[in-house]
Amino acid sequence: METAQSACEALGMLKRFAPKLVITDLRMDGMDGSQLLDEVQARCPGLPVLLITAHGTIPDAVSATQRGAIGFLTKPLDKHELLKHVKQAMQLSAAPVQNDEWRKDVIGASAVIERLLRQAQSVAPSKASVLITGPSGAGKEVLAKAIHNASGRSGAFIALNTGAIPAELLESELFGHERGAFTGAARERIGLIQSAAGGTLFLDEIGDMPLMLQVKLLRVLQDGKVRPVGSNVDSPVDVRVISATHRDLEQKIETGEFRQDLYYRLNVVRLKLPTLAERREDIPALVSHFLKRLAPDPSFRKAFAPKAMEMMVASQWPGNVRQLSNVIEQTYALTPGPVIGARLVGEALGSAAEVIQPFREARAEFTRSYLCQLLVISRGNVSAAARIAERNRSDFYKLLARHQVDPGDFKSVD
Repeated sequence: METAQSACEALGMLKRFAPKLVITDLRMDGMDGSQLLDEVQARCPGLPVLLITAHGTIPDAVSATQRGAIGFLTKPLDKHELLKHVKQAMQLSAAPVQNDEWRKDVIGASAVIERLLRQAQSVAPSKASVLITGPSGAGKEVLAKAIHNASGRSGAFIALNTGAIPAELLESELFGHERGAFTGAARERIGLIQSAAGGTLFLDEIGDMPLMLQVKLLRVLQDGKVRPVGSNVDSPVDVRVISATHRDLEQKIETGEFRQDLYYRLNVVRLKLPTLAERREDIPALVSHFLKRLAPDPSFRKAFAPKAMEMMVASQWPGNVRQLSNVIEQTYALTPGPVIGARLVGEALGSAAEVIQPFREARAEFTRSYLCQLLVISRGNVSAAARIAERNRSDFYKLLARHQVDPGDFKSVD
């Protein structure tokens, strides 16, 4: 169990803690319980929220239950009634016991990954199209394969990077072609859409698909039919489409590079993959996974020195999981002994070896920047800056001295 002093603090905790129930007061300073309910539903769909309210705010509590809260309790609380609601919530949020084989390639157990997998598992049995967004190298294809595994679909999982194939070849690759449809088409070819019949077609970097092919793909999604190049006959096809992009499709719609109607067809359910830096607690598990893949035989397996592991956990990883995999493979190949050292990891990371600052350094850097901003606003007037910061003048002078900020440097600022 975890507790929070405010709704904002509770929302921050959701990034590292995956609760099965949220119990919140309705009336709170700042964000109230009703607003917290809306945020929880947006960030963690399906997470039960129980409200606590005074008699005077029962109508508000009823309104909140109509928007998705599992119920409300009035003050003073009856502990038996509270425990009954908690038990009901646990039953609602308890996942059925089952085989986790479907998610075996998604490495990590951080709260953000567990929430993402719960959403993926919920949508998997449906036929709804899924759009996976997130940065390059974060593992969008791995998540798409997990959704397919959990779907129960009997057909194949087929993946295609639409940005990696020239437009003139992509049409034939996706839709297939008839013999003689174009120069070089010596025989009939079945496209990937038909090859994935009964299964899942994963289209990576969908934002790079040419507009002409976007129209044809929209027809497949709308009508469930595919027409090969050079054919006048439509063939019915049952295929589930999962797409992915690291681009801003809304912006591409505004510039006319992506069809809005196709966007709505693809974006029935959206899942957002976090960056590796947003789930650092998963890095040791990922490292272990990649090391096992490099050396299935434990007797030949290498390990990272503690300092090297600390460096990897603290690094920024702009290339995400793909970059982590590359760094592990590179340092593994260059290390003759059983232990991979920090120096080699630092060299592999290069300019990306920037690490998280210790809390004390980060706080000092923020404070100094904040003081400078105040002095810029007040044009070097310490009294005015202290009033803005709601600190007395003598304390403010001490802060300036501690962080080596000279008010005189700001008196000539225009």
